[in-house]
Amino acid sequence: MPKVLVISDHRFNRSPSQRYRYEQYIPFLEKNGFIFTYSPIISESDDKVFYSKGKLFIKGLIALKSLWIRFNDWMRFNKFDIIFIQREALFLGSTFFEQRAYKSKAKVIFDFDDSIWLMDTSPENKKYEFLKNPGKTKTNIKNAHLVIAGNKYLADFSKQFNSNTITIPTSVDCAFHKPIAELRGKEKVVIGWSGSISTIKHFESFTPTLKKLKAKYENKITFKLLGELNYINTDLLLKGDAWAAETEVQELNKIDIGLMPLPDDEWAKGKCGLKGLTYMACGIATVMSPVGVNKEIITHGQNGFLATTEEEWLNYLSQLIENKELRLKLGEAGRQTVIEKYSVEANKEKYFLAFLSALS
Repeated sequence: MPKVLVISDHRFNRSPSQRYRYEQYIPFLEKNGFIFTYSPIISESDDKVFYSKGKLFIKGLIALKSLWIRFNDWMRFNKFDIIFIQREALFLGSTFFEQRAYKSKAKVIFDFDDSIWLMDTSPENKKYEFLKNPGKTKTNIKNAHLVIAGNKYLADFSKQFNSNTITIPTSVDCAFHKPIAELRGKEKVVIGWSGSISTIKHFESFTPTLKKLKAKYENKITFKLLGELNYINTDLLLKGDAWAAETEVQELNKIDIGLMPLPDDEWAKGKCGLKGLTYMACGIATVMSPVGVNKEIITHGQNGFLATTEEEWLNYLSQLIENKELRLKLGEAGRQTVIEKYSVEANKEKYFLAFLSALS
């Protein structure tokens, strides 16, 4: 039975990137004979410190611990048939451990879902970004026996350095992410956004449009932000809600209209549309910026809306606010799109075949 060592930043069920890229497929792969061992470098207790402000000394200790973890991994690389690396082996700029994995007896699968060859650092750790080396992604791609990219844009970048690159879209478990109709359709229409602290800048840049929408529909709408408990916007009368795996689906289902505004830049083009896919899987009418894979996910006017200018955003959001039937229609069509193309069920065989091909 093939043995797989999973190299990741975070513990199981902590990071959306990990959860929606490979963790959902583990039960299926295990049923088909693969044995998994996990090696994250950020523990639950370290997590609280690592993504907080300051605490440089403790963060330094966490970095040293991560080096020790990877050193121990290096010592056991040859015991595995596959080493699966999700994004990177270390937060630091070195590719030392990825290269040791490639030189071991195991086959290396490298998986990524963002334009990680560009610099994008969490706000709390911005001052330490000089320690990072986004260019290492090219080396890690070159040194993999197989690369799995989250969309065509990422795959095209990868193929410049490794022809053995395949595309498997970031996917949603539609048995888990599903509509809960009784949580929606209340007195006020809820316009919502979900995401992490690293992407909240996209919501923040969109708030001037939401303020205009609020002025137009003062008593008909309310706003919801899921993912950052400390976020407050007094103009929108909005306080953020914390994200938790146990309550995510219930919280998403309180949203009537889901937002995914993005800038049209190189980093955003690498995004895999996860935010929109989770809305759509829950039957939520969704409006996205036509950036990157979003243009493939949304067929404008059929399973959602694509909006570029502020005028377009205000127009499509107004239509959805005023027309419940339209919200239901787009929500149902959106979920069907996810089931057919972006669900675990639709893509699990691709992951299985990818792991098999790595062994050959």
